Amino acid sequence: MKTRTGQFSIGFRRGGSEWQKDLGALVRWTVESGLGAIDLGRDADEKASVVLDAGLRIGSVDLKAWQPMLSPDKGKRDEAVAQNAEYIKACAKHGAMNHFLVMLPEKPELPRSENFGYMVESFAQLVPVLEHNNAKLVIEGWPGAGALCCTPEGYRSFFEKLPSMALGINYDPSHLIRMGIDPIRFLHEFGDRVYHIHGKDTEIFDENLYEFGTEQPPTFAKGFRFGSIAWRYTIPGHGRMRWVQGFKILEEKGYSGCVCIELEDGNFNGSEQTEMAGIMLGARFLHGC
Repeated sequence: MKTRTGQFSIGFRRGGSEWQKDLGALVRWTVESGLGAIDLGRDADEKASVVLDAGLRIGSVDLKAWQPMLSPDKGKRDEAVAQNAEYIKACAKHGAMNHFLVMLPEKPELPRSENFGYMVESFAQLVPVLEHNNAKLVIEGWPGAGALCCTPEGYRSFFEKLPSMALGINYDPSHLIRMGIDPIRFLHEFGDRVYHIHGKDTEIFDENLYEFGTEQPPTFAKGFRFGSIAWRYTIPGHGRMRWVQGFKILEEKGYSGCVCIELEDGNFNGSEQTEMAGIMLGARFLHGC
């Protein structure tokens, strides 16, 4: 299954649900469902061949150590760099080339500029390893506690300090939309750095935005699962992302990676049957985009 625009392979990010724990069974379901890719976690050095031998693509794998790369402790940073370097080398031997992470500092309470400096220092050491192994870093912009590289300012500043094209983006429009950042304008600026895509969307509740705004939690109302009071994550097609327009931009910029559903949708998460349905509904929507 591929997107109509760009012919990008469609797959999904392996989650932690019980039915996804048996990788062999998961791969068989993926093939039988007509999907073409799976994102793996931190075990790709051991499990990549299970996916590749079935004729599937690996969209991304999780980098081993995230927060220690942004630690104020130089010893921890150096240890994380060494650990990640070995993992990148091992994964490259199996054809797993995109390394996913979120730039989350170990101590988010520190000044952002200070954590930014630790991040640049650490990843400057990792760049030669990535380049030598033809591997890429794909940074997701989830705006967690103290997260860096989740807004245009953050990505731009990082790439200005470290211009290597081995450092790239995991494009997940759901995070941009929830923050009020135009996901299409983002692609115009950063599309040549996008090496992987998460198929996830965000629904915005305008009435709740009026009622509660964005700065204070509600006093009595309850928010949404996989969301807040004024937004929630959804499968592609149930939110505000203009997928065809986004795929056109990426196609023009030469994107050749995958689009993998990251299932975080309160309407579907919770059981094997509904999660399978959510992945397939999102995939079929993207197939028509």
